[in-house]
Amino acid sequence: MNFSSLAIAKVVFKRTWLKTLRRPVALTFSLMQPLMWMLFFGFLFHRYSLDEMPAGISYLDFLVPGICAMTVLFGASQSGIELIRDMQTQFLNRVLSTPASKTMLMVGKVGADTSRLIIQSCLVLFLALALGAKLQLSILPLCHMMNSLILFSIAFCSLSCFIALKAQSQENMATFVHLVNMPMLFTSTALVPSKQMPDWLARIAQFNPLSLVVNNSREALLFNNTPEIQSSILPLFIMATLLFLLTSYTLRSIQLN
Repeated sequence: MNFSSLAIAKVVFKRTWLKTLRRPVALTFSLMQPLMWMLFFGFLFHRYSLDEMPAGISYLDFLVPGICAMTVLFGASQSGIELIRDMQTQFLNRVLSTPASKTMLMVGKVGADTSRLIIQSCLVLFLALALGAKLQLSILPLCHMMNSLILFSIAFCSLSCFIALKAQSQENMATFVHLVNMPMLFTSTALVPSKQMPDWLARIAQFNPLSLVVNNSREALLFNNTPEIQSSILPLFIMATLLFLLTSYTLRSIQLN
């Protein structure tokens, strides 16, 4: 990796952030949506009984880690929409015709989207504290939680960009977003514990990557624990690596209309 490659990633990172800041409506909506979920669900189900949870943990406390992960899921699944716009304006075609490293283009793009989503997740966390959630904020467990969110964001930003490169239309991207977000959310442990799900749904949740992120976050925020890396971080790392490499390869070989 040379200086020019890093410069390419930096330019794409900056451009992605500038485009995001120039669209404050979308930025605000992506933050307000999880906040509304937290408000409505947190207080609507505040008397919901959480089986096998220690006394003193409210439903709002239980929900916050799920909302942080949901913020990343919903935002990451829309990462590819900007690529669609770049295709439609022919910007991506012009960039791909240059000697610029396609992998570093993806590094800049995914890095910018991931940094935005992590900031939004932190804002959700602070808002939860303001609403009265009782959370543990120790450094090591928090770092473990953030690593989980970062890897999950890289994985789904990459997947969204891969779908965008293949679909090359906003209609198909919208279909992908709706078909992925809600099923992943409602088959995960983001809203209820797996032990309070029907058996068939609990088995699905066990293999849902969103559940892994949510469970890692709950261990950090509610119990001040750091799960073993092999079982909590390694699967997310493998998923993020494979999806990023797949998208980078697709970008190098894509034939744009």
